[in-house]
Amino acid sequence: MLKLLKTAFKHRNATVAYPAKPMQVDPNFRGKPEYNPEQCIACGACTAACPANALTMETDAREGTRTWALHLGRCIFCARCEEVCPTAAIKLSQEFEMAVWNKSDLFQTAEFKVCNCVECGAPYAAQKEIDYAMALLVQAGNLTEEQAEERRSQFETCPNCKRKNNITHSARITLGRHLTQEAAQ
Repeated sequence: MLKLLKTAFKHRNATVAYPAKPMQVDPNFRGKPEYNPEQCIACGACTAACPANALTMETDAREGTRTWALHLGRCIFCARCEEVCPTAAIKLSQEFEMAVWNKSDLFQTAEFKVCNCVECGAPYAAQKEIDYAMALLVQAGNLTEEQAEERRSQFETCPNCKRKNNITHSARITLGRHLTQEAAQ
């Protein structure tokens, strides 16, 4: 018993005065996600990686917008969103106090303009995402800014229309001649 009292007096406080004094957290602590919509390109990588479906992205074709949403009540603080974000628009902070009076305070949203295909008019990607891809090609030295602007219509064409444009019609293919020569050899 004396040993226990001696240890208790030696170490003093076993708890922290939490509400009165801020609690110190580990530097590797994963807390509330902090989202920067200015940096986000609405690519959807975070929504695909989120195992808890706390991140969602919906496209409204009539309005021409894509809405990104974070539901903090579902977040499990796994940091998958932070790992996959190409622009570091979402990071986990040290903040752990997330008690709110209204459930609606647990939602964060951001809206982005959607690019419509120049050929069929279907919405398919956020305009910021296309601009980001073009800027990366310019920065890497693959294109000049003038070349990128000349090719903007290619970037603003949806994958289905690109596929249709690249299909060669069967009337222009002469497979029969090549097949008969290979069979003869």
